[in-house]
Amino acid sequence: MSDISRREVLRQLAAAIVSASAIDRVAAQEVHQMVSASGVGSSSGTYIPMALTTHEYATVERLADLIIPVENGKPGALQAGVPGWIDMLAGANDQLHATYTKGVAWLDVAMTTHGVPDFLSAAPGLQTALLDTIAYRKNSTPELAGGIEFFNWARRMTVDGFYTSRVGMRDIYLGNTPQATFAVPQEAIDYAVKRSGL
Repeated sequence: MSDISRREVLRQLAAAIVSASAIDRVAAQEVHQMVSASGVGSSSGTYIPMALTTHEYATVERLADLIIPVENGKPGALQAGVPGWIDMLAGANDQLHATYTKGVAWLDVAMTTHGVPDFLSAAPGLQTALLDTIAYRKNSTPELAGGIEFFNWARRMTVDGFYTSRVGMRDIYLGNTPQATFAVPQEAIDYAVKRSGL
């Protein structure tokens, strides 16, 4: 893929997200591939943020992990590369970049009222308590409006990023995978036989 087409994919997908229209699944997957490829060249093999500061990126990582954590052995948003996906899109759209910059700043300021320097320094319980407050529009007050708007963006993009990744797609559809054994669904057979009158 050439740099021009990559840039165009990023621009179009970021514009779709900002305009709240349906995202192009193929374009989203291409951005995931770009994120994976960008980490290959780093010394640690991990994604290095391009649009967000190190602190902003670490905060986005924590948010993504709280929104879609690892559960029951299934990977979460971090394993799907969602923070890098968000960062790459934020680098392609000024409005999206500003949303994340202002949103992370809002979270940090909100935590200072609890005597904590920023969101990342807060205890997990305090982090989730704040997110539980801003997760619902019904809690909207002038003081919470910025946080509610930002969390709505972060939650939506985390879900979009997760379910357009290979990891997220496997969470929905396992595909046609071979099975070592076949367990006869005896309940279904008994029901069918009973209904058939045999």
